[in-house]
Amino acid sequence: MKSICRKTLELSATFFLFAIVLDLQAADWPRFLGIHADSKSEETGLLDAWPKEGPPLEWKKVVGTGYSAPSVGNGNLVLHHRIKKEEVVESMEPLTGKTVWTFKYPSNYIDPFGYNNGPRCTPILTQDRCYIFGAEGKLYCIGIQDGREIWMRDTAKDFNIPEAFFGVGSTPLLEDDKLIVMVGGQPNSGVVAFEASTGKTIWENVGKKTWDGERKTGWRGEPYIQWREYEKQASYASPVAATIHGQRHILCLMRQGLVSLNPDTGEENFHFWFRARVNESVNAMNPVVSGDTILISAAYYRIGSVLLKVAPGGTSVTETWRSRALEVHWTTPVLHDGNLYAFSGRNEPDARFRCVEMATGKLVWDQDESWRKSYLAAPEKYGRGSAILADNKLIVMGEAGQLGLFRPNPVMAEEISKFQVPEMKYPCWTAPVLSNHKLYLRSESRLICYDLKKN
Repeated sequence: MKSICRKTLELSATFFLFAIVLDLQAADWPRFLGIHADSKSEETGLLDAWPKEGPPLEWKKVVGTGYSAPSVGNGNLVLHHRIKKEEVVESMEPLTGKTVWTFKYPSNYIDPFGYNNGPRCTPILTQDRCYIFGAEGKLYCIGIQDGREIWMRDTAKDFNIPEAFFGVGSTPLLEDDKLIVMVGGQPNSGVVAFEASTGKTIWENVGKKTWDGERKTGWRGEPYIQWREYEKQASYASPVAATIHGQRHILCLMRQGLVSLNPDTGEENFHFWFRARVNESVNAMNPVVSGDTILISAAYYRIGSVLLKVAPGGTSVTETWRSRALEVHWTTPVLHDGNLYAFSGRNEPDARFRCVEMATGKLVWDQDESWRKSYLAAPEKYGRGSAILADNKLIVMGEAGQLGLFRPNPVMAEEISKFQVPEMKYPCWTAPVLSNHKLYLRSESRLICYDLKKN
């Protein structure tokens, strides 16, 4: 009887430890926009409300410039930032911020519009590797335990790439054994798949053969696209993998519009022209997929949003609706129970936090973010921002450093808590990261960790 009880206890303990491992893995945030790349976390047990001074501070540290978000996985927190003339990949202890290792390489990138000169893309973490994509297009695979270089591709040298507006800003996608990167090369290397283990090119596609010829742009007076060799292709959205009608798609919202590719071969499934008519414009929102529909949005020159329905064969799309209810500049909406929660507006003064029904494009509610004073004189406003969803709560980071907690209410904007994060100043354009009840916030000079665990 004792042996049976002992055996039962051992099995229970084993199951308990296994459950903890699964929980830790589910609580990781190992890539851009989280474990499922949808700005959602499966974590529960978070604070229902915050004190006026904010949740408990765990640690904070000065970091280099950039817009790259930290990634957390398997006990590692990795940040890609720039210090002086080097891009630095820094591994830290998630609970303390203490540096474990650093990997550095030279960078001469200077932003032509005066923004910071650091990396824009977020690290991708696996059990033994870290993948990063720098502001000048250097793609590295690094060992996660010691920071040693495994392989590197200098995409600016390996492909014919016109200079981007704001540096390289499309985070790669790891799909099975392929690292899929929006390289932006000419004439037909807009998207490239690299072998994840070696960096070897597997396939490349998108460009002249995609857009050139008798494909209508939808612009009045310009019915056909005439491809030019200096066209920029890469946008600031990241590739998204989705299964639609049983078929796997790699969805890339590029500068010219949405392209769907077969992940194994790189062959095109369909494309859809979507961009502002004015040259000085970008697409930056990741496509959002629900069932057989895809939402894309942009904020430049009243382009708004469009919902596309994928045909059963997976080779064409049709418009379901087109609206300006959402004009998303650079963040990706959170889809929850059929509603999109997102910031709409191109500039700081006209940005508004909104809820829009995805199936219809109907505006559900709008939190008025219009300002009576100038933006910098009214930092209590969110301005443009980013949101993530966890434990049935929306955590919102405003670009001037205001942190908010909202209920995802389909009837009204329900703000639970808010506070101004000390030392977080404009521009805070990096989305929050949540892992194991710890909230990580990044500005152009600070990385801050708060504890959101209940009790």
